[in-house]
Amino acid sequence: MKLYNYFLAVSACLATASCEKELDFKYHDIAPITVIEGELMPDGIRVGVTLTTPMDEPMDLTRLTDAAVSLRDLSTGEIYSLSTDAAGYYSAAISGIPGHEYRLRAERNGCVYEAETEMYGPSEILSLEFNWIKMPYDHVAVLQCKFADVGPQLGDCYWVKLFRNGEIYRWTQSDDRGAIDGVCSFTVMTTRRDTDEEDDEDVLYDGDVITCTVSRISKAMYDYLEALQNDSNGPCMLTGDMCLGYFIATTPVEKSIVFHPDEIPFYK
Repeated sequence: MKLYNYFLAVSACLATASCEKELDFKYHDIAPITVIEGELMPDGIRVGVTLTTPMDEPMDLTRLTDAAVSLRDLSTGEIYSLSTDAAGYYSAAISGIPGHEYRLRAERNGCVYEAETEMYGPSEILSLEFNWIKMPYDHVAVLQCKFADVGPQLGDCYWVKLFRNGEIYRWTQSDDRGAIDGVCSFTVMTTRRDTDEEDDEDVLYDGDVITCTVSRISKAMYDYLEALQNDSNGPCMLTGDMCLGYFIATTPVEKSIVFHPDEIPFYK
């Protein structure tokens, strides 16, 4: 099986021999797999349809526009047809309603893909702050976000994303197992104090704006994100024909902080 981007699991033939023999990976071609990524928010729905790309080829994120995509509100029975926008996404100005169940359906080349999920309401970001901590090689700015656990029981899950000046910087999945008095925490190491020694993907400069978004998600989406963090496709979130991807319905909340290194306290 040929290696594919999007963390497609592969089966590789590894020739075993003595330590002096060069290892030889052999891959078998397979047809590209459809990838469906759908997000329903209070201000509308956006669905991207793409294909997997072999790992030895440049990533192709061209969005396909030859599918028929619809959304059904299972709580009311209403069905909405989505049309493609200028960026190639299937979209519609549909306001997701917390507590309602939704079904996303996509048809392409005779194949049908479906996914269902509940629409989740908002959490609340309680605080967002930096602290310098001493590491053996330098001081590092640690960002901590505290947010409210809004689910009714233990096991509620969240998707936390950080944006640096509007571009994605970090993301992780989180749950409420470590919540204290209904407050969840997310802590991440960011930039070194000596920016000359920091990688471009990590460095923060004075005046950079870090925006944190928190979205409540299903356990299935949590498992899916956890698998991506471990370079795997994880559980299939859509039924029907073989595909990859996800469908979430949630209400993100956000809070921003400006990075001023000289104003950040040192953790004691």
